[in-house]
Amino acid sequence: MLTVSQLLAGKNHRLETVAPNEHVFEALKIMFEKDIGSLLVVEFGKLAGIFTERDYARKLVLQGKSSQNTLVRDVMSTKLITVKLEDSLDFCMQLVTEKRIRHLPVMDQERLVGMLSIGDLLKAALSEQANTIKQLESYING
Repeated sequence: MLTVSQLLAGKNHRLETVAPNEHVFEALKIMFEKDIGSLLVVEFGKLAGIFTERDYARKLVLQGKSSQNTLVRDVMSTKLITVKLEDSLDFCMQLVTEKRIRHLPVMDQERLVGMLSIGDLLKAALSEQANTIKQLESYING
């Protein structure tokens, strides 16, 4: 079974972060430029929250606030669900399904080391299934 550590090793994405005192407009520009749906919010080297497209839509747009006048800290999600390097792909899939979330920050002790998206998890699960099918076909065909 694949671990979070193995999943991160297969990714060559930079960890994109934003400070909580940045304006939402700046965070949105980063998300657009990087073609990503979220940014981890880091303050004084510590994970403070996550800012997602969902946060933007629900906490800013629907409330009539301006992205140029609102700070990330005012709309970010702070109740984070994180995973550890030794956690399994199955555990991560269970978390995103049960908690209805799309992003899992990865921690090594107290240190932020990466992030997995639901897309990363699905890609890994499909790849693992394809390998299993290939092995079974090889076994059957002898």
